[in-house]
Amino acid sequence: MMQSAAVRLTLFYLAIIMALSIGFSVVIYRLSYREMDRSIPQGGFIKLVDPESFTSFTELRDRKIAESERRLKANLVLLNLGTLVVGAALSYGLARRTLEPIEEAFEAQGRFTADASHELRTPLTAMQTTIEVGLRNPKLSLSEAKELLRGTLDEVKKVSALSNGLLKLTRSNGRDIPKRRVYMDKVAAEAVSQLELAAKNKEIAIIDEVGSHAVMGDHISLKELITILLDNAIKYSASGTAVHLKSKVQGKSLLLDVSDRGAGIKATDAMYIFDRFYRADQSRSRDRVEGYGLGLPIAKQIAEMHGGSIDVRSKLGEGSTFTIKLPLANRP
Repeated sequence: MMQSAAVRLTLFYLAIIMALSIGFSVVIYRLSYREMDRSIPQGGFIKLVDPESFTSFTELRDRKIAESERRLKANLVLLNLGTLVVGAALSYGLARRTLEPIEEAFEAQGRFTADASHELRTPLTAMQTTIEVGLRNPKLSLSEAKELLRGTLDEVKKVSALSNGLLKLTRSNGRDIPKRRVYMDKVAAEAVSQLELAAKNKEIAIIDEVGSHAVMGDHISLKELITILLDNAIKYSASGTAVHLKSKVQGKSLLLDVSDRGAGIKATDAMYIFDRFYRADQSRSRDRVEGYGLGLPIAKQIAEMHGGSIDVRSKLGEGSTFTIKLPLANRP
């Protein structure tokens, strides 16, 4: 499909180029013809090499004009042929370059649809199997029915979590989000408070050293951004370790680090962890971590919505540090 679109766009570009080239050729031809007509004198006679032969200036003038006109036409034809060849190559290159982001978007959409379908299929299949087994059991007891419903409810929660993640990824690019003055120490404190119980259950300490720096943004979205990174750090950290949050100012930007002392991320995985549905292997944690690979893509989107960015530094066996970079708000 993209190849045929590239051909059609190439022909369109080439038609424009040739229309301009032929138009300029017509103008050049008319101007050159008028200039030749004015520059060659008229009237009188001229003696040729043969003493007996005489010819009028008018005849000689007409021959010169005709010869110059033939050369001009030949040069213009060659020019337009060259324009056709070069224009075709340039048009195809421009068409491919124009369609490249569209092609990438189609491919990304296809991958996204395939990945989402794959992730949805697992819990839906589990629910279907559980319900079918229960329905085939004529002696299903009340306790067994409750157990079946609990298992189905767990799968429904997974589907709900996945759906919420997908909705967050497909929302506005951030131009319409309300942006107000937000102090990141308050945002970080709320995120820490939300995950204190999860950290306590794993015997992980959270050390909050985020300063009172202001950025322009949405308080709820920024809290979600820090919560995602903090939740990841807790999940992938070993018991008895600590997760650090700290901030510093660099020029007109605020850098906020979320560091853990977990197993770290492989370099081959670090390149893709912000891609949708990508999940690094479970070697980062001793326990299997549930998830769909949507948290970090959502975090990246939130950072970009605020005109910032997010990156990661990690070493195997030493842990990982995610750095959020956000533009500072102007002083009031």
